[in-house]
Amino acid sequence: MLIETAIVQFIETLRQSGRASPATISAYGHDLFAWSRFSQQRGQTEIAQIDRSSLRAYLMAERSRGVAIRSLRRHFAALRALYRHLQHDAPELRNPVQGLAMPRAEQRLPDWLTVDQARVLMQPTSTPGAAEDQKDFIRLRDQLILELLYSSALRVSELAGLNLGDLDYHGGAVRVLGKGHKERIVPVGQPAWAALRAYLALRPAMSAGEETALFINQRGRRLSVRSIQIRVKKLGETRLGQALHPHTLRHSAASHLLQSSGDLRAVQEFLGHAGIGTTAIYTHMDYQQLAQVYDQAHPRSRRDAQDTKHFEEKA
Repeated sequence: MLIETAIVQFIETLRQSGRASPATISAYGHDLFAWSRFSQQRGQTEIAQIDRSSLRAYLMAERSRGVAIRSLRRHFAALRALYRHLQHDAPELRNPVQGLAMPRAEQRLPDWLTVDQARVLMQPTSTPGAAEDQKDFIRLRDQLILELLYSSALRVSELAGLNLGDLDYHGGAVRVLGKGHKERIVPVGQPAWAALRAYLALRPAMSAGEETALFINQRGRRLSVRSIQIRVKKLGETRLGQALHPHTLRHSAASHLLQSSGDLRAVQEFLGHAGIGTTAIYTHMDYQQLAQVYDQAHPRSRRDAQDTKHFEEKA
């Protein structure tokens, strides 16, 4: 069977089955016809001519021309789906995708703030008592949002889901319902508790009925994830001059805690990660800190003054 014929039949089957979205069908078609053109240039027009080395050559060629790993993984998925379709009608057909390693996803380091940036962000900009009650309420609520996101490294969904009953005043902690409905207890720092007390003093007057949510909007109902994202973005622009995402504060808290303690397992528990491999992304260090540690600890970090002088004279 011709490669192009196989692709056309596969795409039509996807459309009729309704198992794939129009966007997926379009992407698969684009990727598979690109592969078909590449194969034709190599003199391969029949499905039977394609082997594992052919597919590997295609993926390598795509990568060499700058195609991102994420796109290559989509190409791979399209090829795998095509051969799964072909083998349904022809089980004896050789499947060159089997045994071919999928391109590894690129690992991006998360955005994070320096300690100095975090300190500036946490510093309130308005004067207490200078505004009306409602404005005071919003100011204190937003300050508490920042404090808890950074102090306890909460996900924005965890923050939005907090209830008044989740606060442990005696233990100085908060009960969080994380991913997979897994519950964990996380500590809350003193500045965050101070912000909490100030916020709770005004909350009863703003709450609607028996609302149990910790964070509420001006109508007295639970504050949504989207609203929290908008508030954090604006606070970042006001205090740091940059748009800010709630997850950046979680990343920053994890990074700063790990750099101070070096205890990866403790940070894993703090963040609520199921596996320590997810936490390991926070082992990055900024260059300034790395250079300082290098200068202090590495035996070949720098020459003594005499060696430097001798080198300069020779030069």
